Amino acid sequence: MEVTDKHNERIAKMTFASVYPHYLAKVEKKGRTKAELYQVIEWLTGYDETKLQKLIDNKITFEVFFKNAKLNPNAHLITGVICGYRIEEIENSLTKQVRYLDKLVDELAKGRKMEKILRVG
Repeated sequence: MEVTDKHNERIAKMTFASVYPHYLAKVEKKGRTKAELYQVIEWLTGYDETKLQKLIDNKITFEVFFKNAKLNPNAHLITGVICGYRIEEIENSLTKQVRYLDKLVDELAKGRKMEKILRVG
């Protein structure tokens, strides 16, 4: 699938608060915990639970969410297909970062071991 400018703009303007409940429902439905979801998000972005809650309360966009994040230096190791897009082929950096997060949540929901999700040697 090709990522269009319109698609990238839509992702940039989407709020993290609007997507977070879906992430949580997805992982809990598969027997994973909110704490594990927070661990995965913190690994990718550097946001702890308190900071994350503030970002949710303030309804910040994904654009601001990732602009202020301290992206994990191993994030580039997140590869594969998510939502029909091959992550390593996405050129727009924000869209790629959002897809990194989508992929991590997906791996968590699928029962992958935390060491693998967090790309630990």
